[in-house]
Amino acid sequence: MYERLGARYWLVMVAGEGAVSVFVALLTIAIVTSYYDPPFSRVAVLGASAALFTFVAIAFAARRAQPMLLKIVAWRETKAPTTEQTVAAWEAAATFTLRQYTRDLGRVNTIAIIPTCGLAAVLLDLGWGGFFVVLLACVIPAAYATVLSYSVGEFLTRPLIQDIAAALPDEFPFERHGLPVSKRLKIGLPAYTAFAGLAVAAILGGHPGSGRLALSVGVALAVGVALSSELTMLLTRGITDPIAEVRGAMAQVRSGDYTVRVPVATSDELGELAHDFNLMALGLEEREQMRTAFGTYMDKQVVQLILSGQFPDEGVEVDVSIMFCDVRGFTSYAENAAATDVIATLNRLFATIVPIVEGHGGHVDKFMGDGLLAVFGAPEPYADHADRAVAAACALVEAVRQGTTGLSVGAGVNTGRVVAGSIGGAGRLNFSVIGDAVNVAARVEAATRQTGDDVLLTAATRDALVRPLDLVSRGTVPLKGKTDPIEVLSPARSGSSEAVVSVSIVRPLGPG
Repeated sequence: MYERLGARYWLVMVAGEGAVSVFVALLTIAIVTSYYDPPFSRVAVLGASAALFTFVAIAFAARRAQPMLLKIVAWRETKAPTTEQTVAAWEAAATFTLRQYTRDLGRVNTIAIIPTCGLAAVLLDLGWGGFFVVLLACVIPAAYATVLSYSVGEFLTRPLIQDIAAALPDEFPFERHGLPVSKRLKIGLPAYTAFAGLAVAAILGGHPGSGRLALSVGVALAVGVALSSELTMLLTRGITDPIAEVRGAMAQVRSGDYTVRVPVATSDELGELAHDFNLMALGLEEREQMRTAFGTYMDKQVVQLILSGQFPDEGVEVDVSIMFCDVRGFTSYAENAAATDVIATLNRLFATIVPIVEGHGGHVDKFMGDGLLAVFGAPEPYADHADRAVAAACALVEAVRQGTTGLSVGAGVNTGRVVAGSIGGAGRLNFSVIGDAVNVAARVEAATRQTGDDVLLTAATRDALVRPLDLVSRGTVPLKGKTDPIEVLSPARSGSSEAVVSVSIVRPLGPG
């Protein structure tokens, strides 16, 4: 009906809430008149009048709420609503019934009850005293009707809420404005129990009259409030407290604590909820452990990219700068050192190099024995990837020279187009870059042994620099696998016996 009626759906809400309220009004007339035993014709007139006054009151409230409903329905007719518009529409729909009843509850009951009680006093010849007794007797049914019609109103607004909720972003700013469950129990249970007591008293009562009616109302109200208060306390502890525990645990999970667990204290739906929450938290904890372990073996930026699912399977072509570094004299060192010492030394060496690479916005593509291949410009794009690669190369060379390993490294940098993507098969993949630019970077690093420089870069890298850098050309050198020799350059004062000053070009991490 919501899909078909659109803006006229408010008529359905009027009919639904009105039908419930009219039913309670007719039942109230039956209860009240049972204490006076009037002719059926007067009961019929009084019942019809009560139904009319009640429906008029409901229609009045619905009409006043129509502008709010139209604003909500207007969201459907917006072709491309913004996130802010969607959130605002959802909040309006979710609190529509509460705002409607908060604003018009007094007016609705006044329109429905006062004329009905006045007419009852006239038709039943009760006088002013009887009028106030009947008015008092209508308080309990009015509360019951309010609770019942409120529940129906929430049910009928659910299609609106679900329609908007489907378009909500996952992380929209949620604020709780609805009626709390504990307050619903405190309001609803007394109304239900008191009305039930009043109905039972009317059925079993044997002495008609206003006095008997007043006594029945008083007893029903007292018993209803007393019993419902106890029941409310029990239900609050049995329902709202476990829900509050789950909400508190969810807040801890949201803050990053995946070790939190909720006690499974019952074997009902709430126990099932707690159990399911614990399973969810366990899954998140395992996923976080996997992410942490994953990040130990792969660059953190690559891990985030892979887990996001946004990187195409076929890879992408990108312009990057490749840096290859290698330990000099490592073969001789490894021949004269224990295997455990070799591994420990390499780990200390890479513990110095890797943070420098990451600090300049690069990521370590792979370790190759005593060598390392790093990429700048993928997966995180940087316009100054060449500057970052050269700065990282100079910085790590100097850091290793001043370290405690007693070893030195050489670094080669090349810039060009590569294909970046997940490479592998049979269930094993590795994010890497492939292309001629990668091979050239490795060959340029090998050329440092010929030129005596710690860092060499190609003319392609020089042309890609966005900031000025003093460079010294080392001429052209033949590279294995390349037909023509290529020009290589060295940053000024980057020779093996001179201090490195080119690290001044480093900029903070960030795109662009």
